[in-house]
Formats: sequence, structure tokens, C-alpha cells
Amino acid sequence: MSVILEPNIPDPDGFYDELLRAHEGLSKAESDALNARLILVLCNHIGDRAVLRAALAAAKSAG
Repeated sequence: MSVILEPNIPDPDGFYDELLRAHEGLSKAESDALNARLILVLCNHIGDRAVLRAALAAAKSAG
């Protein structure tokens, strides 16, 4: 299974707004911790190590 890199979220702007609102009022450290927890929750949801490995590679090459 490969990683979907094309837009795949219904109403991406709405989701981005929700993501920003989740960070409102947080310090940098709290915001970083929220991002880390969100990443771990989503990784657990995916559960497939090959997909997660491919996602890590894609994210690393994009930066």
C-alpha cells in the first residue's frame, strides 16, 4: 500500500481551520506536544508499518 500524497480530505480548508483552533491559546511547547500526540494517534490508526515508513520518507524528502 502506498501513501496518498494528493489532497484527500473533504473540505481541507475547514480541517485546517479546526487544526489551527486546536492550537489556540497553547504555548509553543504545548502546541508541539499536541502535534506529537496527534501524529501518534494517526500512526496508531493507520497501523501499517510499511505505510508509516513511506509516510516518514515522503515527509523527510518534502522538507
